[in-house]
Amino acid sequence: MRTEIYFEIRTPLNVRIRTTKEYWNYIVTIKHRVMEGKEAIVKATLSEPDEIRKSKIDENVFLYYKREDKLYCAIARHNGEDGFLITAYPTDKVKEGGIVWTK
Repeated sequence: MRTEIYFEIRTPLNVRIRTTKEYWNYIVTIKHRVMEGKEAIVKATLSEPDEIRKSKIDENVFLYYKREDKLYCAIARHNGEDGFLITAYPTDKVKEGGIVWTK
């Protein structure tokens, strides 16, 4: 059985970030319950971030930040022009890491 894409967003870095419904459910039931029903915020964080940083630990992992009602972070792994969502959550501050893009 093929897993279907739940959403796919093109970022300002011209990378297509995708997630499946199954993985999104994992994020909102296991990792960050507070993100349930916040798909629109995650999509906006990826497509129209305020800032994008590169992980200090893994050069293929990028942290997308956007301030809405709170500061949100969406973390994605890039593989060339494709990528996938690792997780998303509200946060109090931007993590350290090299800035690769700002609004």
